[in-house]
Amino acid sequence: MVSQVGVLETNSGRHLWRRAVRAIPGGNGLLSKRPDRYAPDIWPTYFSKAKGVEIWDLDGNRYIDMAQMGIGAVILGYGNNEVDEAIKKAVDMGVSTTLNVPEEVELAEKLLELNPFAGGVKFARTGGEAMAIAVRIARAFSGKDKVAFSGYHGWCDWYLATNLSGENKLSDHLLPGLSPLGVPKGLKGTAIPFKYNDTDDFFQVIKNNPDIGTIVIEGARYDFPSHDFLRAIQKTAKKKGIIIISDEITSGWRITDGGVYKTNGFRPDIVVYGKGMGNGYAISSVVGKKDVMDMAQETFISSTFWTERVGFVAALKTIEILTREKVWKHLIRIGKKIGDGWEKTARKHGLKIQIMDFKPLATMKLEYEDLNSALITLFTQEMLKRGYLAAPSVYVSYSHDEGVVEEYFQNVDEVFRIMQESIESGTVMERLKTKVREEGFKRL
Repeated sequence: MVSQVGVLETNSGRHLWRRAVRAIPGGNGLLSKRPDRYAPDIWPTYFSKAKGVEIWDLDGNRYIDMAQMGIGAVILGYGNNEVDEAIKKAVDMGVSTTLNVPEEVELAEKLLELNPFAGGVKFARTGGEAMAIAVRIARAFSGKDKVAFSGYHGWCDWYLATNLSGENKLSDHLLPGLSPLGVPKGLKGTAIPFKYNDTDDFFQVIKNNPDIGTIVIEGARYDFPSHDFLRAIQKTAKKKGIIIISDEITSGWRITDGGVYKTNGFRPDIVVYGKGMGNGYAISSVVGKKDVMDMAQETFISSTFWTERVGFVAALKTIEILTREKVWKHLIRIGKKIGDGWEKTARKHGLKIQIMDFKPLATMKLEYEDLNSALITLFTQEMLKRGYLAAPSVYVSYSHDEGVVEEYFQNVDEVFRIMQESIESGTVMERLKTKVREEGFKRL
């Protein structure tokens, strides 16, 4: 059974967070892990240990993670025995020396095998780094600075330059009001957004910017790209000699043995992987056509820690498990079970919700306009009491099984009832024991 001892009673993590914000700008290095994103005053914030789908906080309270699973990085489950044993052996052999590690070559060859269109691979340790590398290579190959993009692609200058116009154009993609402070003003006009799955908007951007050399899209968001949308991008890129980058950092490995592009006939020039590729260990990759990737040697792309052993070993073992067990089939099946469960339970209690199509990242959206944030905060609060880290999205892992989901919905049933009662009685705010979550970063 899940522990009923809740963070409302003990919360050493919250006290530590107060120390963190005094020493670390923002409190940590990742917006998506900040407690204000969930239930500001009661979220446990820090963990002491984790295994499978279980997390223990600093006070020994045990939670089932029905939320972020390391922000999508832990695709197999916490502390996977095979991956961790491989890492331990690697550490004993040495991680970084003057010489290179052979696992770098092995991983590159494996990625080329899984992406037959490709002829070259570059590695980094984070998704943002990998996207910066991909855009640099694409610009080098095309000889053009302008990048048209849809969706979210990280924190780097090439992307945030979008908001140098002063029009906050990224508000259609993620955090409204995202500041480009520190981004060189000379990059103004180099990044132009178009709306996801909006073919007309895409054509308008291309028409207004004939000198675009790179197009960047996400493999999938909360739903899949339409056939017409992908066809428009493909035909336009071919006609104009534009390089296509498919950002599969989030979507990769969750639908197939690599990118979503392998399922829909799309043909990018570069595919970028990260997150789940190393089951929580830092590794990302840029995989692309040989002539395009060869430009990585014509520009300067280099970093010491892109050559350490742990990331390569973690990715090799994770990919071995992913392909051997066809893990993506499990993720789709369990994600569908979660989505169907939300829909059924919401219907039972009269809650208005929408379930998104991308099953491995199961997502529900409430339909109560200005009340949505408070209701999600209430959901998180009540699920915390019942021993769950819960949010409106669940990154499904290989460790989420039917039993976990069934027990989860026994609790969701009760919490959805509470939410509906609070709506009907107008007492949502009165039931909260914490401040309303800050929406902050979100994929719109």
